[in-house]
Formats: sequence, structure tokens, C-alpha cells
Amino acid sequence: MITTYQIFLVFLIFLLSVMRTEGSCSSTCLGLASYYIPEGSNLTYINYLFNQQSSEIQKYSPNLKNIDVILTNTRINVPFTCECLNGVFLGHTFSYTIIHGDTYTSIANVIYSNLTTEDWVTRVNSYPPTDIPVNAKINVTVNCSCGVRQVSRKYGLFLTYPLRKGENLSGIAAENGVPVDVLQKYNPGSNFSDGHGLVFVPARDENGKFPPLHLRSGMSKGGIAGIVVGGAFVILLLAIILYIMLYRRRKVAEVTLLPVPGASEDQYSQLQHGCGSSIDKASESTTIASPRLTGITVDKSVEFSYEELAKATDGFSEAKIIGRGGFGSVYYAELRNEKAAIKKMDMQASKEFLAELKVLTHVHHLNLVRLIGYCVEGSLFLVYEYIENGNLSQHLRGTEKDPLSWPARVQIALDSARGLEYIHEHTVPVYIHRDVKSANILIDKNFRGKVADFGLTKLTEYGSSSLQTRLVGTFGYMPPEYAQYGEVSPKIDVYAFGVVLFELISGKHAIVKTNEPESESKGLVALFEEVLVLPDPKEDLGKFVDTRLGENYPIDSVFKMCQLAKACTHENAQLRPSMRSIVVALMTLSSAAEDWDVGSFYENQALVHLMSGR
Repeated sequence: MITTYQIFLVFLIFLLSVMRTEGSCSSTCLGLASYYIPEGSNLTYINYLFNQQSSEIQKYSPNLKNIDVILTNTRINVPFTCECLNGVFLGHTFSYTIIHGDTYTSIANVIYSNLTTEDWVTRVNSYPPTDIPVNAKINVTVNCSCGVRQVSRKYGLFLTYPLRKGENLSGIAAENGVPVDVLQKYNPGSNFSDGHGLVFVPARDENGKFPPLHLRSGMSKGGIAGIVVGGAFVILLLAIILYIMLYRRRKVAEVTLLPVPGASEDQYSQLQHGCGSSIDKASESTTIASPRLTGITVDKSVEFSYEELAKATDGFSEAKIIGRGGFGSVYYAELRNEKAAIKKMDMQASKEFLAELKVLTHVHHLNLVRLIGYCVEGSLFLVYEYIENGNLSQHLRGTEKDPLSWPARVQIALDSARGLEYIHEHTVPVYIHRDVKSANILIDKNFRGKVADFGLTKLTEYGSSSLQTRLVGTFGYMPPEYAQYGEVSPKIDVYAFGVVLFELISGKHAIVKTNEPESESKGLVALFEEVLVLPDPKEDLGKFVDTRLGENYPIDSVFKMCQLAKACTHENAQLRPSMRSIVVALMTLSSAAEDWDVGSFYENQALVHLMSGR
């Protein structure tokens, strides 16, 4: 007899198959933007526009000998991820925050140097061209190419190249070392002498060579569609047969997996409905982009058997537990020659399981914990890479960990901000974590930060600023608009990240017990606000710095992080900075140079964004 549990498993497997095949394009590769440097620009501002580091730009720009000196009216090559957006076209969506005087025309033609068009910027944003509010965050989408095997397999890296007046086909071909006929074939119908428009030009990698095309399946869209449609029934049938066989085999081996102790028939019914809801959402979200910026990998999740996970954890022994959370326990294991952390979740946590599985199957970044695989036998299991040094909370307050130095704290903050900035601004639709806290920031053997625990993650679409939801998360990290009204936007992650910054400074919990008679506890945000409003807060700020740091910290750096944390935890969500701006601010904080050269117009623009909290 087929149980509700087995039906759930069938639907889950089908959901995973849909998630892996949806969309009419699937390529993901490295792309380069040929950015024409306008008068008065500098590399700091270009870094801000493309969310990229100077060292990465220098790798692909042979003419950029010194990152401190750039020549205007020349081009540099900015690396970015060329990805399948919405399952329809290849491109990348950057995020830009409006300042006074910006228009879609100036953003496309001046700020992004014709890498996009006014029409395209208008398409991917909800604000009308005549009514773009100052401080609004908008999408800037740039097209790209991963190569065309029918033209040539010799080229796998391409420039998105905006044509300018005075340029022509032969000149561009000669400058880039590409045969004229090849360049024409990649851009059929393009007039290279028009002085405007985009073309795709084969480019050299950081070693000065043309990387070959990464060969992918040559299967047509129709063939893929036929396999999906025809194979769906096969998947369902095989899934039913497979799990009936597995159920019988486990029964013979006297490994009782069902029913889950304490679970009622009603709970199993709710589980089935939860899975159905997730399937509906998956069908609406099309393809989730997986940009390959610095440190990003793209790999498929592995389905493990219950027996393999049980063997690796000595039958889920208490001795193997390395952590406990709201949805289950985490076990240490070694699977297939790799150290792993296995999260065992109750069947009642199906929504959280599916949410985390979907996010980490599609989203990959150096500063996000990597999902290795999953298992759906008996309980729900997620298998992650093992992070050696535990979580940030343990390092800040645990007695078994050495205290983190101030530079290490700044670096962990920057790493975590990069991970959150990635899910906020480099996926379509974007994700909202909803449970950012020090316990969900893991620290690897090199003391670099990784954001973890995506079980409460929520999606939001283009142009969506907020949505209503049930209250989840951790007290002390919740902003006022979320705790009072349940309003969700990326700014709730920003608020929580600001609390984490205060934790890094003080080493204290988000909620602090006080000796005041009228109150047993107070939020860390409120404690810092009391000192930051003083005429000279630096004098009293030392009292709030983690005593484990001793005197080994620069007070100016601590004060700057306090200011950033204060901006992040602003009561008004609209006045909080974006994660992109936070990354830029933390990059400057972690840099050896204390001061910026603010002489130019473009750098002043970057500072306007940072200082205004956008």
C-alpha cells in the first residue's frame, strides 16, 4: 500500500527534476564588460557599479598596469557572470541606487557607458521613467554571450562590447586578435560602423589566451521538452516502484522509519499539502540565476541513501552531534572522502527543507555554505560542506575558542555581507534570508565567513519592495516593521546584519541582560544608540568594545563600523543601506589605506551613496 509519505517523496523527486530542467537557456559562464571610462571616473566607483574588486578587473585588462591609475576615454574589461535570466536570455542584472538627477537614459548611456539601453533598463524595473524616486534601488541588466558552438569552439569567453563612433569591424577585430569573418558570424546583422549598439567579441582570459568553448549538450529545446514531458510519467512510476522496494527492504532489515514518532495523520496530511505549495511556487519562479563571481562554483546536489548517512554517523549517534537548531540536529560525517555536516530534520519541517534545498541547489557562492546533497528517507536530511571553525557566535562568546582579532572580525563581516549581497542582488528573483544572526555565520579553517541556514528564505520578484508573511526568525535581530507588521523586504536582512556588526564590536548577545531595576534585558541596538548620540562617542565607545580584544584595535575603525551598524539598524527601513553599499563600505574598512581620494565627481557619487545609507 502506498502511504502519504511515499506520495510526498514522489512529489519531492518530481519537484527536484522540475527545478533542474526549467527554462529555455541553461548556460552560465564568465563574461566581460568592455567599460569605456568617462571623464572624471575612477576605479573605486567602477568597483561599486559592478560589485567587483580592482584586482579582478586588472586580471582581464592588460592596459591597466596600476590599479591606482586609470586613463579616461579608454576601455577596461570588467568580469561578471553571464547567466540564464528568467530561463529566457543570457545576461546579468546589476543593482544601482538612484541619486538626484539620475534618469534611465543617463544610467544606460553615461553611468554604464552604453552597456545597456534606456529601453532595457525601463523593462526590468517597475518605476516609470518620469517618476523614479531618489534612493530607489533599480536593476541594470547587461546582455552577454557564452559562445556559439555552430560558429566556433575555439572561443568561450566574450566581451559585451558597446560600439562607439569611429570604430569599425576591421579595427575591433585587429585590436582583439580575432579574424574579421569570425567576428561577423558572432554578430550577424550588426553594423560595426554605426557608432552605437552592442556586439560580442571573443576575449582573452587572465593568461592572455582565448579559452575554448565549454561544451554542453547539443540537445534542442524540443528534444529537452519531449524528454521532460515524456519522462515525467516515467519518473513518477519509477519513483513509486523504487520507494515501495526501499520500504520493503528496510522493513526486512528491521529498520523502522515510519511512522515518525509523535507524528499524527493530520501532520502527514499537512506535509503533503506543504509539498504541493512548494511545487506551485517552483513553477512560478522560473530559473534562479547562479552567477559565477569571485569564488562561485556550480555543482549538482547528490541524493544519498538513508543507510549511507546512518553508517557515516554511527547510526546518528549523540557523539556525532555538532549542533542543534530549531528544525533538528546537525551531525558530523565523512561521506565519499569529504567531510560533511548532516542536518536531520523532522518530517514536519518539509517547507523549511524544501526552501533550503531550492535555494542552495540554485545559488552558489564562496560566502554561502555549500550544499552537497540530500536524503528524504524516514526523515529529511540536508548534507553540507563541513565548516571547521564553527559559527561566529561561538567565537565571540565561547570559552573554547580563541578570541578573534579585529582584522579577522572585519573580514568575516565583509565575507558575510558579500554572501547576503549575492542573494539580494544577483539572483532573479532575489532571496531574503530572514534569519541572519551570528549563529548562522560559519567560519572556515582560514577564518573566512559563510552564511548558512536558509530554511526561512523567501523569494521576491522584480520591483517588489515588501510582502506580508508570518513572523519567523530570532528576537533581537528583527527590525520594527517586521516584528510589528510582518513586512518583509531585503532590509530586514540588513537590520539583522547591523546587529551582527554590533556583536562583532562588543562580543555581546543581541539581547543583553542589564542591572537596571526597570528592565531585565535590553537590545544591543539600543545600548549602542545611547553612546552613539553623545557629542563625542569615541570617548565612551571603548567601554562597549569586546574585552577579549584588549587594546588591540584601532578606535577609528571601530567607530566607522559602529556608524555602519547604526545605519543598518535605522528604524526606517527605507533609510537603511543596501547590502551592496555595505560591501563597499566594509571593503574600504578592511583596506590598509585609511583615506579615500574624494577629488573626482564619480568617487563623490560613490560617497554620496555610502554616506546617505543607500
